Amino acid sequence: MIEGHGDDLYRYSGITMNFSSNIYAHADLRPLEDYLRSRMDVIRTYPEPSARSLEQLIARQHGISPDQVLVTSGAVDAIYLIAQCYRHLGTCHVVQPTFSEYADACRTFGYRETPAGAVCWLCNPNNPTGSVLSPDEVTALAGRHRLLVVDQSYEDYTLEPLLPAVARDNIIVLHSMTKRYAVPGLRLGYVTAEPHIIERLRAQYRPWAINALSLEAGKWLVENDFQAIPHLPDYLAETQRLRSMLNALPGIEAHETQTNFMLCAIATMTASRLKDRLAHEHGILIRNASNFVGLSPHHFRLATQSPVENDALVRAIHSLQDTRAEL
Repeated sequence: MIEGHGDDLYRYSGITMNFSSNIYAHADLRPLEDYLRSRMDVIRTYPEPSARSLEQLIARQHGISPDQVLVTSGAVDAIYLIAQCYRHLGTCHVVQPTFSEYADACRTFGYRETPAGAVCWLCNPNNPTGSVLSPDEVTALAGRHRLLVVDQSYEDYTLEPLLPAVARDNIIVLHSMTKRYAVPGLRLGYVTAEPHIIERLRAQYRPWAINALSLEAGKWLVENDFQAIPHLPDYLAETQRLRSMLNALPGIEAHETQTNFMLCAIATMTASRLKDRLAHEHGILIRNASNFVGLSPHHFRLATQSPVENDALVRAIHSLQDTRAEL
């Protein structure tokens, strides 16, 4: 894995506003926290070897069969599991720029990357661009490869139509409970696909991958239909307001997005310098996006937060531009 993923809050002190992760940072998790405090007894015994009880709930949520669901310890866990299970196919193609772990997982298991790779990896909605391909476009892509892995981790942050949980027999769809419920510390995700794919993945998945507290949390979140994300039309409208304000600043380009996050570029300094100055001078954390394949040292990524915080971010960037520009 690369260093420099989003939400590296652990590297900084004094951060009061966090735009670096694509997750909404202000979800009220107190009901979940209260529930987990009441279930601390579960740490005294082993959890289920496979998270079957949670898989049943997820299957019911999607209207599919439990044998079409595999719960994993976050979407990244699923990425490496899939790369391991299909390494015999030998070649891959990663639609770039995108999340680095697809390519890293393929390298780990000895794939050779080619445009016509047997296993194709697609992030949709895409990180870091916020763009979304239609179901027809995704299905057409599946027709050009032996296996298509579609990471829909940000499916709850867009109003655009996406693939159903089970689309066709050569598509695997990844889902992130981390993103949906704003609980990145729990590491919960799942895979949906036809039963023959899930069976192959389950056969090579390690036992007790989901710890007891994460399992309890996952079941509570699904059973209670917990809503962590703000009303989505309003939240995405705020994203467009933030984008407009950023584009009004000299030297800033905030690209079009169909999600709650956006890819930006700054002409007057590097993204690394911008990130450090915002963190140390303003207590604001952003994502330096220069380590995404195909992007420049001037690219950074933001996820929309509250209107007050969004206004503060724009003021902070503008104040830095008022100082001597640094290339």
